[in-house]
Amino acid sequence: MTSLETHIGKFKLNSCLYNASGPKCTTEEELLNLFESTSGVVLSKSCTLEPRDGNKGIRYWDSSKDINRWDLISINSMGLPNNGYLYYVDMIPKLYEKAQLLGIRKPYIISVAGLSLEDNLKIIETINQSKKSFHTLIEVGIELNLSCPNVIGKGQLAYDFYALEKYLDGIFKLDMKYIDIFGVKLPPYFELSHFETVAKILSQYPIDFITCINSIGNGLVIDVETDKPVIEPKNGLGGIGGSLIKPTSLANVYNFKKLLHNIDIIGCGGVTCGRDAFEHILCGASAVQIGTQYMVENVGCFDRISKELIEIMESKHYKNIEEFKGKLLQ
Repeated sequence: MTSLETHIGKFKLNSCLYNASGPKCTTEEELLNLFESTSGVVLSKSCTLEPRDGNKGIRYWDSSKDINRWDLISINSMGLPNNGYLYYVDMIPKLYEKAQLLGIRKPYIISVAGLSLEDNLKIIETINQSKKSFHTLIEVGIELNLSCPNVIGKGQLAYDFYALEKYLDGIFKLDMKYIDIFGVKLPPYFELSHFETVAKILSQYPIDFITCINSIGNGLVIDVETDKPVIEPKNGLGGIGGSLIKPTSLANVYNFKKLLHNIDIIGCGGVTCGRDAFEHILCGASAVQIGTQYMVENVGCFDRISKELIEIMESKHYKNIEEFKGKLLQ
């Protein structure tokens, strides 16, 4: 029997495929929909201390309805719209109740994106205390988003290596003993020396996983019918996702896997089919997140891509992902 089971830190997942933070993971309805799907994890929208409406105007576009394009690309400048961290903390008992009702075991990861270190410390402390009440009943993790390119006036912290190290120093002074796993979501890196520098920083801390990559920041997509950008905030600049970014995502997974032997890598970027997921795992990913395709296709993408991935594995006589994970030939 071909299996897509995997692990992230101490989490054992029934499927290596799950949602990226961003699309369709903001509301209770969306999170419960993910819980009842074949997604291996429920990952929340990146949350801030207070609720946010995000950037104004048209702030998302993808090519799914463009008959002149064969590929799927997206651009967004959402600006971290979310319901505030307490909303996502309150999902812990709700997901536990749903798990009991349906007899489903599935981890919940809260994406944390406070606008300052102090905000993140408060959010993480609250998650830890809430999890204490459900310590052995539901698995809860944190994905610290250090790479959102779409908050006006805010740069991506993970590009400032000195600030990144100081930031993680502050985070890991916290008591997080009730949080089951902790990871960080990174922006795309392009210079080989940057992979080495970031890996050296990350290896100092008890990080369970890293997610590679967030969208490629400050791209521009133009509507030739109107001679305008397809989105409105930041003069049309936004984070690029979809199949266009897969080569960059694969390179980030591959390079960090070579450097971080005790940290699981989550591949994210350009996953539209089983072949894309297979390539991420071949480069070293323990699990694969799906963003733009999930936005377009909804939870059905997990079923379809799972089947396509299993077909590839069976054609190559692989029984599980450990048999080919990180085994890209040179």
